Amino acid sequence: MRVPFKVIVPGGIGLVIALVAALAIRAPWARPADSEEVSPAGHRVVIQISDDDPKLMNLALNNAENLTSFYKARNEKVQIEFVALGPGITMVRNDDSPVKERLALMSHEYKNITFSGCGNTLAKTSKAEGRQISLLPEAHLVPTGIARIVQLEEMGWTYVRP
Repeated sequence: MRVPFKVIVPGGIGLVIALVAALAIRAPWARPADSEEVSPAGHRVVIQISDDDPKLMNLALNNAENLTSFYKARNEKVQIEFVALGPGITMVRNDDSPVKERLALMSHEYKNITFSGCGNTLAKTSKAEGRQISLLPEAHLVPTGIARIVQLEEMGWTYVRP
């Protein structure tokens, strides 16, 4: 097979090797998967809860505890924010959260974990039930859950949906 063009490398093969080595050092795809480079802010994870499923809620809480333990063992920081929206708002409802006691314990034990509830969902649910619904004291209200997730992702947070 004949190549229709010639490749001319000024400076010889040494220059080519130097260029390839320089690219490999800087290219993200060339770094090891378990890179030791960590952002000064540490790791930041947003976990979406949009299902009214106690098993899924507990799975997500387990994930947060496991992440916290993993990074603590590596002497690295991790921030985790749960965002409950839609049917998942039940997780942070003051009246019928199936994980109410666990959220209270985790909020006390893990200062790196926060809980947010969607204001739109809370207002719609309150209207549908004909009474004012409130969030657990461990949770804070955000205007819209999905917007909160987008904001965090745009700031570099890692998105998780169990």
